Amino acid sequence: MYQVFTWAHNVIESVQCGYWKQIARFQWRRNCRMAQHRKRHVQQELPKTRKRDKNGQFRGGQRKGAGRPRVKTPHGKPYEPRVTRRKFSAAHPVHVVMRVRAEVGSLRTLEGFIAVREARMATIRLEQEFRIIHFSIQRNHIHMIVEAKGKEALTTGMRVFGISCAKQINAALSVLRGVRRRGPVFTDRYYARVLKTPREVRNCLSYVLNNWRHHKADRERMRRPWKIDPFSSALAFDGWKERPEGKRFAIPPGYEGDCIWTPSVWLLTKGWRRHGMVSIFEVPGGGDE
Repeated sequence: MYQVFTWAHNVIESVQCGYWKQIARFQWRRNCRMAQHRKRHVQQELPKTRKRDKNGQFRGGQRKGAGRPRVKTPHGKPYEPRVTRRKFSAAHPVHVVMRVRAEVGSLRTLEGFIAVREARMATIRLEQEFRIIHFSIQRNHIHMIVEAKGKEALTTGMRVFGISCAKQINAALSVLRGVRRRGPVFTDRYYARVLKTPREVRNCLSYVLNNWRHHKADRERMRRPWKIDPFSSALAFDGWKERPEGKRFAIPPGYEGDCIWTPSVWLLTKGWRRHGMVSIFEVPGGGDE
């Protein structure tokens, strides 16, 4: 009986020993696998000399005309690129341009002037963050010089102005044409350029307020008696060379001008005057706007 018990005990010990040996062997193998370094793939370099394909054309690499084509507006201008606008300081004014669709027609009418005026009044509640200092209404676009506390304030102010202006223009066109007009008025997002130097501000003031001479709108028969653009804030501008010091231009009878904000940043109050006053007879150059 004792021999049978001893034999059974030895069998159990051998079985347990073999089990723990298997566990130890398994852990050792797992540790060895974890300690092995993974193989790193080496990036192969492309040949520096470009080869032609069977059609005799080069493939790959940077080339002229590559990428998504930029679609142009009905006026021939390319759409504004969809890029993130850069941040800017509140001390720098911004030149903004908004273009309208071709089916809207000309904005240089009494109805267009009133629509822009009402849209500017809608931004009064944002006066601590956003102000429209000067503006100029042309046939198919609007120029503005604005003050904003930053990128977010500019975005909010232009959104309020754009929505209100589109509603006012659609309402005016519905009355004139007898058919209710709905839908977008502006072709694309607005163009914005930050003005950082006194010379830039001076040139921009001349460009915006004398923009009607750039488009030869001053040669129209009904506008010849005018020396300044009636569809702009030129009447309230105090930096004209021909304007007597301390006086204002005479307001024609029946003309209802527009109120503008007094500039507050140094570049729009005193800085630009370092480069001379603006003449009402200056003809801006530049592009087609």
